[in-house]
Amino acid sequence: MSARLPAQGLPAPGLLARVRAGRADDADWRSGRIFGLVYHAGDDALEDVLAQVAREYLAENALNPKRFPSLARMEREAADVVAGLLHGTPGAGGLTSGGTESIFLAVYVAREQAAARGVREPNVVTSRTTHPAFAKACHVLGVEQRRAAVGPDLRADPAAMAQLVDDRTALLVASAPNYPYGVVDPVADVAALAVDAGTLCHVDACLGGLLLPFWERLGEPVRPWDFRVPGVTSISADLHKYGYTFKGASALLWRDPELYRSQWWFDDGAWGGGLYGSPTSAGTRPAGPIAGAWTALHALGEQGYLRLAGQVRDARDTLLAGLQGIADLRPTVAPDLSVLEICSDEVDLAAVGDALEERGWFLDRQPGGLHLMLSPFHARVVGDLLAALRDSVEQVQGGRTAQAAVPRYGASL
Repeated sequence: MSARLPAQGLPAPGLLARVRAGRADDADWRSGRIFGLVYHAGDDALEDVLAQVAREYLAENALNPKRFPSLARMEREAADVVAGLLHGTPGAGGLTSGGTESIFLAVYVAREQAAARGVREPNVVTSRTTHPAFAKACHVLGVEQRRAAVGPDLRADPAAMAQLVDDRTALLVASAPNYPYGVVDPVADVAALAVDAGTLCHVDACLGGLLLPFWERLGEPVRPWDFRVPGVTSISADLHKYGYTFKGASALLWRDPELYRSQWWFDDGAWGGGLYGSPTSAGTRPAGPIAGAWTALHALGEQGYLRLAGQVRDARDTLLAGLQGIADLRPTVAPDLSVLEICSDEVDLAAVGDALEERGWFLDRQPGGLHLMLSPFHARVVGDLLAALRDSVEQVQGGRTAQAAVPRYGASL
C-alpha cells in the first residue's frame, strides 16, 4: 500500500480491493485458527447486527452526552447489565476503550484516594502474573508497583503479597483469571488483605468477567471473585472478549458510586472553553464500541451467553483430553477457564509453534510453552488443531529446531 497521499481520491471498488489484498498475510481468524486477540463467537446473526449498529454510529462522539443522549443511555445500561452479572451496584461504573484503560483508571482512582488520605508516594501490590497493563499504568501515573511471587499453583500468594503491603499501599490486585495460565487468584484472601490495610482491591476480570458468571451456571467450579466478596472495590471486565462485541469495549465497575465519581476528570473552564468533564482518559470517545457493547448484551441475552459458554467449555475439555495422547504435552497448570499454557519436558514447543504456523495455526508463544485462548468457534476445529499439533510434534521429534524468536505479547518495533 502507498504511504503517499494520492493527488485524486480513489474510487471505492479499487480502494476495497487494495485493502483486501493488503490483508493477505493477516491471520485467518474466521477459520478458527488463531487463539488470541480475537474472540470469535461463530454467530453470523450477531456479527450482522453489530455491523449494522456500527454503521448507525459511525460519526457520533460520546464526548458530549447532551448532543448524543442515546450513547449515554447505552453506556449506562450496558454497564449496569454487567454489574448485575457481577453482583455489583447499578450506576457505579461505565465503559472504557479496553482492559488497559480500565486498569489505568483503577490505578488512577487508587492514587487519588491515597493522596486524599495524605499518601505522597503510593504503591500498588500485585502478583508476578498480573497483567502488564498495571506496570504501564503505574509507570505513567508515578506509582510504585510491587510484584509478589506466586504460589506453586501459579495463583497469587496472599502471604507473599502481605509482605509488600504498608501504609502507602493504595491498591491490591487479583486476577480472574490471569492471562498466562488461566487460573483465578484467591480473590477473597487478597480482598481481606485490602480490608485489613484499609485500601482498595481491584479484580482484573478483563478476561473472565463475561464468562465466569455463565461458567458458574454451567456447574463448573468457580472460586469467589466478584462483588459478592467483601473488600472487592472494583472490577474490570472486557466486553470485546467473552462479551463478543467488537473492540474496544470494557466495563470498569465500582462497589461505591463515590469511587466511580472520583474516576471523572473535570476542568473548571479557566482554559476558556467552559467546563470540561470526562470519565475516561480519552476526550473524544468513539460511539461504535459503546453501541456495540449494548447490542451484543441484548442480542445474546442470558441463554445466548450460556450457550456460548458451553461451547467454550466443550472446546477446552476436548483439547485437554486430546493433549494426553501427544508426547508429554499438558497444561502447565489445570486452567479454571478456557485460557491455558501448554508445556512439555520432552519437546521444544517453540519449534512446534513454528511447525503449526506453517500449517496455518497460530498459537501464542510464552517462555513456558504455547498459549491459547479458546472461543466458541474453536469447538468446531479443535479436532483439526489436535491433528496439526500431533503432526508438528512428530516433525520436531524427527529433528526440526526452532527459529530464533522471542516469546512476546503485544507490539514490538
